[in-house]
This record gives sequence, C-alpha cells and structure tokens, in this order.
Amino acid sequence: MLLRSIAVLTAANILNNKIAPRLGPLTSTVATAALVAMARRSGVSWKELGFEHGRRGAVAGGVLAAAVAGVYAAGVAMPRTRPLFHDDRALSLSRARVLEEALIQVPLGTVLLEEVGFRGALYGMLRRRHGTAAATAVSSTLFGLWHILPAIDMARANPALGALTAGESPGRLDTARVVAGSVVSTAAAGVLFCELRRRRGLVTPVMLHLATNSLGYAFARLAAKLPDPGAEKISHPK
Repeated sequence: MLLRSIAVLTAANILNNKIAPRLGPLTSTVATAALVAMARRSGVSWKELGFEHGRRGAVAGGVLAAAVAGVYAAGVAMPRTRPLFHDDRALSLSRARVLEEALIQVPLGTVLLEEVGFRGALYGMLRRRHGTAAATAVSSTLFGLWHILPAIDMARANPALGALTAGESPGRLDTARVVAGSVVSTAAAGVLFCELRRRRGLVTPVMLHLATNSLGYAFARLAAKLPDPGAEKISHPK
C-alpha cells in the first residue's frame, strides 16, 4: 500500500508540473481521495490521519499564518530582501489568474494534496507500522524530493531567490544546486509540518502552508510596485 501511495504522488506531481498544471485542483483532489482511501483500507483511523484538534489547530494555524504575513511584509519593506519576492510566475499573470492561483490552485492543487497526502495518509501509514520518527523522516524526505520539478521552475522564474538557494550569483546559477537546496529546505519544512500535525492535527500545517504559498502571490505583486535599489547589482554581478 505504501508503494502504491508513492506511485499516486509521483503521477500527480508529473501531471501538476509538466502535463496539465491548470488541472491541478482536479488531479490533486482525485489523488488525495485515493490516498485517504488507501490509508483507511490499511487500517489507519481518521484520528491517525490527522483529523483532530480542530479548534486548537485552527488557532495555532492562524497565529502562524499571521506570522508569515508579518515576515513577508518586512521582507517587501526592506530594499535588500525585496528582490526575493520578484517572481515571474506571479508577475506574468493577470489579476484574475493571480486570484485563481491564490484561491483555487494553491489550496486545492497544492496544499490539499501535500498536507493530506504527505502529513495525513503517508505519515499515518508509516507511523502505524514504523513509529513517529520513521514517519517523519520518510514523509519529509519524500516531500523534499516532491519539489524537484517546482525547483527547476523556481530557478528560472526567480533569479534572486535561486541565487540565495544555490549560494551563487544569478549570473552563474547552477540548476542542480538550486534543486538540491530546495529539496533540503522543503524536507526541513516537512519535518516542521509533521511536528505541527502531530501536536495540533492537520489543520495547523494546512493553514501555515496555505499562507506561505497564497500570500506569496500577493506580496510578489506588491514588491513589483515598489522601487528595487538592488536591481542593477542583481542583474549585473561583478
């Protein structure tokens, strides 16, 4: 059942990133339903899937979402970090498409599958058989690998963030290093999300993840309207 779950996640990842990105909400919803069904068939209860601590989880998630908004606001306000928000994936979209991404694609196409899939079904099955540490390690590692395809797009769409991840100037970006950095950072985020899920249920990492991704579109648009004193330095590294 575990290998089948990984196969479902792999297929959804390829469909969402390479074949039919606009159908992400549909693909992810179907994949999530399949993963939950697999977990339930293997004996995982709803509580083990993370559907618990609703009110406490929502409160904790709201606090974390507000913290994300504060960090983003500070990042956009400071000229040194503002270029990190200049992402062509957001800036090239119309206002209607940005709303679609933030309100439909991210919640249903990204967060639903990643949280219920990795921190719900996959984590629940692994924890039931191998314990909490193994469930966290394996699901977080797979979560990091899940971001290989998005990392390649990120390197092309956001040179400043790609340079930060790779540790090189934008003129000498090494895509492999960008991808490796993204895999490591998202795997680490997966560990955090697993711990939040263990303590407060799925709703907490869902709200944090949703705020991180959806607010990114809003702050990318805001950053584009503000002056960028570092643009020349970033565009023409010495």
